[in-house]
This record gives sequence, structure tokens and C-alpha cells, in this order.
Amino acid sequence: MKCQILINYPVKKLFYVVVLTFFLYLLKNIMETYKCDKCGMTVNATCGKCDTPLVNDVLKLDDGREVQISKCPNGHGKIKSPLCCGEDMLCAI
Repeated sequence: MKCQILINYPVKKLFYVVVLTFFLYLLKNIMETYKCDKCGMTVNATCGKCDTPLVNDVLKLDDGREVQISKCPNGHGKIKSPLCCGEDMLCAI
């Protein structure tokens, strides 16, 4: 019995490490990341109502211009995408 516990403990620990690593990988790659081209700062944003990561989108204005925005995929609203160093931060889709 003791031998079995000793053998299973490292396997369980490894399993939890693999699951945590995979979860962090998914979290990093699912969330839209905005990056400043000047200083390299990055930003991830979530909805304050449902804690869901905001997604990148474009809002078309009446005069034909397009504005980069971040919006909640559950319809809770949208915001102007973040600024840094006086410029819009870019989001790679």
C-alpha cells in the first residue's frame, strides 16, 4: 500500500502541473492581447459583469471611418480599445 502511494504521488503531481500549464496556455491564447508598438506594454481586458475576455472588433462610424474597439462577446457593451504612448494599442487577430 505504501509503495503504491509513493508511485502515484509523482504521477498525480505531474498531472496537475500539466493541467495547470495547459489552462494557462489557453487563457493566454484565448484572450485578446493589445500591445503598444512603442514601449511593448501589453493589456488583457475582461467584462466587469461576466468576467469574460473582451474581443477585438471594429466600429464603423457614419462618416466611413473605422475605430478599433473591444466588446463583450455576451453583449454587455463595448469600449474604445486601450491607448498607450499616445497611440491606439494594436491587437493581432
